[in-house]
Amino acid sequence: MDTAYAAHPRGPRVPVGLSAPFSGRTWREFLYLFLSLPMSVLMFVYAITVISLGAGLLVTFLGIPVLAGGLAGSRALGGLERARARALLGLDVADPEPARASKPGLMGWVGAVLKSGVSWRHLVYSVLHMPWAVFSFVFSVTFWSVGWALLAYPLWRWTFLAYLDQPGIQMWGDGRGNGIYLDTPADIGFTSGLGLLLVLAGPWVIHGLTQVDRVMVHGLLGPSSLATRVSQLESDRGVVVDTAAADLRRIERDLHDGAQARLAALAMDLGLAKEKLAEDPEAAARMVDEAHGEVKIALQELRDLARGIHPAILTDRGLGPALSALSARCTVPVTVTVDLDHRPAAAIEGIAYFTASELLQNVSRHARATSATLDVWRTADRLMVLVADNGGGGAHTGSGTGLAGLAERLDAVDGLLIVDSPVGGPTSITAELPWRG
Repeated sequence: MDTAYAAHPRGPRVPVGLSAPFSGRTWREFLYLFLSLPMSVLMFVYAITVISLGAGLLVTFLGIPVLAGGLAGSRALGGLERARARALLGLDVADPEPARASKPGLMGWVGAVLKSGVSWRHLVYSVLHMPWAVFSFVFSVTFWSVGWALLAYPLWRWTFLAYLDQPGIQMWGDGRGNGIYLDTPADIGFTSGLGLLLVLAGPWVIHGLTQVDRVMVHGLLGPSSLATRVSQLESDRGVVVDTAAADLRRIERDLHDGAQARLAALAMDLGLAKEKLAEDPEAAARMVDEAHGEVKIALQELRDLARGIHPAILTDRGLGPALSALSARCTVPVTVTVDLDHRPAAAIEGIAYFTASELLQNVSRHARATSATLDVWRTADRLMVLVADNGGGGAHTGSGTGLAGLAERLDAVDGLLIVDSPVGGPTSITAELPWRG
C-alpha cells in the first residue's frame, strides 16, 4: 500500500488571473468559438436543405429515404462536432448508440434512422447552434480583440498621426475638425488600463460562452440518458456475474482444499481404527481421539466458510452485532459505532458487511496500524461505512489492487468507494451504498 515519492522544488507561481490570458486552455476555447461560426453555417445550411428537400419529396416515395440519408449526414457532422469539442474543449462525449435496423435491407436501415431519437437530436443541434454560434463568435472576437488592442494602444497610437492626421482615438467630433481625442499621457494610460481589464476578463468570458456549447454538445450530440443507463447496467451486470463466479470458485476451492480433504482423511482414519478395534483396542482408541480432533477442525473450517458466505449473526441480529463480532477477529483494536434506526435491505446489509470485512482485512495485513475505527450510519437514502486507521497510508484504487475490485463491486449496486490515504497516513476509506430499506 505504501508508495514513495520525492518532493520537487517549486518556483514562485504566477496568479491564475494574470496567466489565464496566455494559457493554452483560453486560446483553445477561443479557437473553438472562432470555428463555431463556419461550422454552424455549414450545419445549418445542411439541416435546412435536408428538411426542405425531404419534406418536398414526401409526396413521392423518395422523400423518406432522402430524409433518412440527411439524418445520417447530420450524425456524421455531429461526430465532427464531438471531435472538435474533444480536441479544443477537453469535453469527451461518448458516441451515441448506432441506429439498429430491426430487419436487413435498405428499408430496415431507413426505418431505424427515422425512429432514432439520436438522429433527430443531431438535426435539432444543427438548427439551434447557428444563432448561438453567431452571437458567441461576434461577442468573443469583439471582446478579445478590443481588449488586446486597447492594452497595446501606446504601441500603435503613432498610426493616427502618420496616416489619419489626428492625435489619437477620437471619442467625439463635430465633423469640422473639433473633437475629443485620447492623446494625453493620462488618456493613454487609462485606455491601456481599460484594455488590461478586458484582457484579464476575457478568459472568463470565453469560458462562460463555451459552457453553453458544452451543454449543447453533451445534451444533443451524446448518448441519451436512457442509453447511458442501459450501458452502465450492462457493465454492472458483468461485474456482478464475474464477482459471483469468483466467489463460487473461492468456495469450491476452500471446500476442496480444506474441509473436503480433511473429511476424506478422517474417513480413512476411522476405517483404519475400525480394522484395529478388535486386535488392538488401544491403538484404535488413539486413532479415534485423533479423528475427533480432526472433526473439530473440520467443523471450524465449515463455520468459517459459512461465515464467509453469509454469517448467521448478520441475518439474526443485524449489522451492529455482526460488525462487532467481525472487528473482534481483526488483529488491530477496532472501535465500532453503528447508528441505524432500522435495518436496510438484506442485500445491501450483506454488501455493507463484506465491504467492512475486506477493509478490516486490509488494515490487518497492510496498514501497519495500531488502532482503527469502523463507523456505520445512514444519511438520507444512503448507507455509509467508514473504516479509518492510523497506519502508514498509501492505499489507492489503482488497477490490480483489492480496493479496485471492491470499488467495482460497489459501483455495480450504485455504490461508491472514496479513499483518502496520503503517504504517511492516516487512512480513511468510505463506502457509500443505496439504502433500499
